[in-house]
Amino acid sequence: MTVRPAPDPEDLAGLDLGDVRVHAEYDLAAVWRHLRDTAPVHWNASPGSAPGGFWVVTRYADVVSVYRDPRRFSSARGNLLTALLQGGDSAAGRMIAVSDGPRHSAVRSLLAPTLGPRTLHRLRERVADTTTRLLGEAVRRGRCDFAAEVAAHVPLSTICDLLGVPGPDRPFLREQTSLALGSDTPTQSPAEVWVARNEILLYFRELVRARRGQPADDLVSVLATARVDGEEVSEDEIILNCYSLILGGDETARMSMSGAVAAFAGHGDEWRRLRSGAVDLASAVEEVMRWTSPAMHAGRTVTEDVELHGRHLRAGDIATVWNISANFDEREFDGPERFDLDRSPNRQLSFGYGAHFCLGASLARIEISALLEALRSTVSAIELDGPPQRIYSTFLAGFTSLPVAFTPA
Repeated sequence: MTVRPAPDPEDLAGLDLGDVRVHAEYDLAAVWRHLRDTAPVHWNASPGSAPGGFWVVTRYADVVSVYRDPRRFSSARGNLLTALLQGGDSAAGRMIAVSDGPRHSAVRSLLAPTLGPRTLHRLRERVADTTTRLLGEAVRRGRCDFAAEVAAHVPLSTICDLLGVPGPDRPFLREQTSLALGSDTPTQSPAEVWVARNEILLYFRELVRARRGQPADDLVSVLATARVDGEEVSEDEIILNCYSLILGGDETARMSMSGAVAAFAGHGDEWRRLRSGAVDLASAVEEVMRWTSPAMHAGRTVTEDVELHGRHLRAGDIATVWNISANFDEREFDGPERFDLDRSPNRQLSFGYGAHFCLGASLARIEISALLEALRSTVSAIELDGPPQRIYSTFLAGFTSLPVAFTPA
């Protein structure tokens, strides 16, 4: 795999963590380590943004403490750095990912049962079949772009099944979701992102209206026919939560699937242990999630002045917690630089923590588990077959292109 240059970790003044190029083009492991050791709460200056910068929280314990404190670190203005730097998320208060308090709890309680054990049991076999079919086709060809030909299809297919998105509409949504949170290039314009996000919203507006007239057995219908405190959920709120679900259900799992294959290509010993059955599949899934850390950060707004490691965070400041650093914190993980499928304990934070813990975490685990099972039963060796392409994003970590060669089992 192409080795990315590592910036000087002590030259933080010249490093803007709000720049997509920094995350795609550089290996930041030493930077995260330096921040954890010397500046666990760091002010990242962003002169071009309205607030002028944002706080960067990097240690595991501190990240958890922020996640556990929605009163002082609120999601209500937005949970992504890009939206917060632009003044806040327009969906604030109407989408559960960017709301707090009673409304967040009420809408989350509507959605949680739709991702409960009964639904997941029904989906498990379908996910396994889809994964085995796509991977089998790739193995027969011998070579493929795993990110584009396998990983881009499994999670999206699953979340579309849950939402009731018809098959012919899925390629369109795949294209739009890929543009909404990242890009193949560093030159993606804000207008492209805006168009992609609005295309998704407009699509779900039509689907919500159809389901209100004729409900079906899907998640959109659950929201379209639900009542909170005796009142219908508004059309805008339903659309925005569908938008959140399809992005959350697709992008992070997609990045982890590609990241898993890249990790096995570079760690032959762990691949052989997985193939032989020497490691537990559930443990391997947790290590894949830690190692890939697909959702790099979560953004919060400070609601009252807070002291943290001697730094004064003021009300109104943007605070970002970096899962991609916390998941490699030596204070929490023994030898975090090792890809270790037997790692225990492994309290990785890739799904967040607390009130905003990812609703689809169990589904993502099923998808990653299905991939690992399919890989070890159909593939004997994995090799990179060309330079991979990392996604340009301040939120997602992973690959938009991963050329690999598979040797059949």
